[in-house]
Amino acid sequence: MSMEFSLLGEVSARAGGKTVDLGPARQRCVLAALAVDVNRVLTVAELIGRVWGADPPGRARATLSSYVSRLRQVLGEGTPILLRSGGYLLAAAPDAVDLHRFRELRGLARSADDRSAERLLTEALGWWRGAALTGLDSDWANEERERLARERLDAEADRVDARLRLGQGEQLVAELAARVAEHPRDERVAAQYLLALYRAGRTADALEHYRRVHTLLVDRLGADPGPALRLLHRRILNADPALDPAPRADQVVVPRQLPAAPGSFVGRRAELDRLDGPDAVVSAIAGAGGIGKTWLALHWAHRNLDRFPDGQLFVDLRGYSADRAPLEPAAAVRGFLDALGVERDAVPADPDAAVGLYRSLVADRRMLVVLDNARDVRQVTPLIPGGSRCTVVITSRNALTGLVATSGTLPVPLDLLAPDEARELLVRQVGAARIDAEPAAVEELLRPCAGLPLALGIVAARAATSPDLPLRALADELRDEVNRLDAFDTGDPALSLRALFDASYQALDPDAARLFRLLGLAPGPDLGPAAAASLAGLPVARTRVLLSTLESANLVVRQRRYRMHDLVRLYAADRAGVEEEAVRRLVDHYAHAAFAAERLLYPARFLIDLGPMASGCVAVSHTDEAAAWEWFQEEYRCLPAVQRLAVDAGLHERAWQLAWTLETFHQRQGLHRDMLDTWEIALTAARRLADADVQVLAHRRLGYAHMWLEEHDAAVRHLHQALGLADRPGAEVPRAHTHYSLAQAWTQQGSHSRALRHATTALDLYRDHGEPLDVAEGLNIVGWLETRMGYYEPAREHCEQALALYREHHDEEGESAALDSLGHTAHEAGWYAESVRYYQEALALCRRLGRTLAEAEILDRAAHAHAALGSLDDARLMWERALELYRRHRRAEDADRVEATLFSRN
Repeated sequence: MSMEFSLLGEVSARAGGKTVDLGPARQRCVLAALAVDVNRVLTVAELIGRVWGADPPGRARATLSSYVSRLRQVLGEGTPILLRSGGYLLAAAPDAVDLHRFRELRGLARSADDRSAERLLTEALGWWRGAALTGLDSDWANEERERLARERLDAEADRVDARLRLGQGEQLVAELAARVAEHPRDERVAAQYLLALYRAGRTADALEHYRRVHTLLVDRLGADPGPALRLLHRRILNADPALDPAPRADQVVVPRQLPAAPGSFVGRRAELDRLDGPDAVVSAIAGAGGIGKTWLALHWAHRNLDRFPDGQLFVDLRGYSADRAPLEPAAAVRGFLDALGVERDAVPADPDAAVGLYRSLVADRRMLVVLDNARDVRQVTPLIPGGSRCTVVITSRNALTGLVATSGTLPVPLDLLAPDEARELLVRQVGAARIDAEPAAVEELLRPCAGLPLALGIVAARAATSPDLPLRALADELRDEVNRLDAFDTGDPALSLRALFDASYQALDPDAARLFRLLGLAPGPDLGPAAAASLAGLPVARTRVLLSTLESANLVVRQRRYRMHDLVRLYAADRAGVEEEAVRRLVDHYAHAAFAAERLLYPARFLIDLGPMASGCVAVSHTDEAAAWEWFQEEYRCLPAVQRLAVDAGLHERAWQLAWTLETFHQRQGLHRDMLDTWEIALTAARRLADADVQVLAHRRLGYAHMWLEEHDAAVRHLHQALGLADRPGAEVPRAHTHYSLAQAWTQQGSHSRALRHATTALDLYRDHGEPLDVAEGLNIVGWLETRMGYYEPAREHCEQALALYREHHDEEGESAALDSLGHTAHEAGWYAESVRYYQEALALCRRLGRTLAEAEILDRAAHAHAALGSLDDARLMWERALELYRRHRRAEDADRVEATLFSRN
């Protein structure tokens, strides 16, 4: 069913030739909001803002859904209002909306001869039936109505310009008299009226009108008319023959150099709004290669052609061209002068004089100058006109910071497309049916592209040119990381990621290029300056300078830390090749920094010997325990990746040491699955080292992790493997540790007598061969198990001995565990007040140490003690906090149990 939508007057719609009742004003506003941006997804938030403004009612989302539903109903079968991820879309041919038909005709008029332009503009203006969006009263509708009124006025002025160029004058006087009365301060309309009067033989009237405009502008604005109107006034005074209506050979040339608008353009709403702003006289769109800078510039330019009736200049400055040298500014100026109709022999030989002529010709003209693919500030400075009538848009992989700092250039940084925008780009180029048919493959295509428009465009182009090729086949190609960049090569340098990255890389100085290559070897999602400095073997200060160079070139992005797009990282790593020393420095940096942080978190823990750092590493010193904790939180996403890198590089000693350094952080955060992963890697490393002691340690820690994950069989299997490897002279302490872990595992299963046998064996071995803190560990677990079996007095004695040893040796983590055991013993024995006191001390230590999982367990037990004392409010608060922490650690069974307890006591 054919549908038509009218916005240039009262908002209305016709379906199948019949007018549709669009309902109340706000419902019509929804349709208008969608029609203004036909074929673009508007988020629910955008629609709410357009319909209700900045302070929508509480049920705005539900009301909007209701409006959309009703509109779909009244539009009937084949309704073009579609639901898309996060919003709605009006899917219709642009010429089905009168506004877009009007704009299309205006666009055609710009490249037509004057007679055709007059005809096209007359047709375009014929679509207007009054003020746009009549009947709507939202803030957005009022602003849009005002903007569209300006578009209409500009179109009317364009038509007058065409008629004046065709030699008309007297015929336009009445029309322009009405228009100047309505827009007395519009200098373009005033100039047209002056010329029409002059051509009608009414020179005195023309000069009188100029006097009135001059007086009005001086009185109201305190400024003289602009240069163009003043020049026309002088020419009328001098009876310039060039004002004669007959066509002349020396008429001003109006260049139309813009390349075609990009066919598939999505997103970039914030950047488009920034370019639309009043401060955007000179704008610099900066971003990485392939990020879509030129697409944005051209899309915005074509969307705003009506603002530049005097022409548009465009030049590719070849700043990062793969096969040609950057264009010299003098050559660009000569090209612009050609486009402006300056004869070759009239172009000054002196470059500065040529720049002066170019600026003089464009200074008073409403023109757009697009400087694409600029390399640096030097290249673009001569091409920027003076004054504010010309608009300049620059695109560059360089941030052009100097231009922003010295000339007030508006920076428009460009980032990756959001996931929904990336998907929409594929849909537009490949087709919705094909995308919907293979959703899993599409997700695998989107993931490696990671929002980079050129990468998405290449994938879409390959899919579109091979319509019978399953998207799964393309996804499989991209899965192979080693050859992934080859899959983004179409044979055309303009559509090759490798060629694109080559151009950026070749523009770097040698030191920045070396750092760029090495950054490709860093395995984590990001890294800090100290890690980057270690990787490069450079001082941190020098590394920061080089990182800033790479940031300016948009090869790295800084968001507190530095990161690379995955495809840029692949390219950099490919360029780096094998860099064993750099990898060793990076791994050593992380191992020593993590070790130093771990020592502050748990100073009483047994030590390992890391040996010296590799030469060129940057040492990290943490000021205190809080700084160490913050370091772990900041670097945690990198550390497991560094451990895997260590194994891949044959640095097996460092691989298991990194697992050791993460142990305290893992335990305090309850990250037992992560602990399992790191010790699996450590075990692989220990086997390659043929180090029995480390294998015992790895099996024991794997058993501990499986135990906390309630995977009992796996826990016991690893612990017995550790016990077997420790059954040799000289391994008594590792054997004791393993018995201790077996005691924990059997405790978890409720086999307390079996657990106590292992705990007693561990304590005996500790007393004969271990350190005081090992003895404290043994005493504490024996006391805990004795409590479970009802032996309260010996349990309290063992736990008090453990507490004394922990305090003597300043082990706060052990101290909190002993206090927890004493609280448990007192509670089970019926000594509730004593139990509460012990639990309070244990909780204070857990909170100070950041042991949130242990805190949850102690809160759970302490709540029962408070309940036994009749302090039900305190008990409820403790269970509520325990429930919150159990959920945070995904301990579903414990969370359900505590929630049930709370429910039963309400």
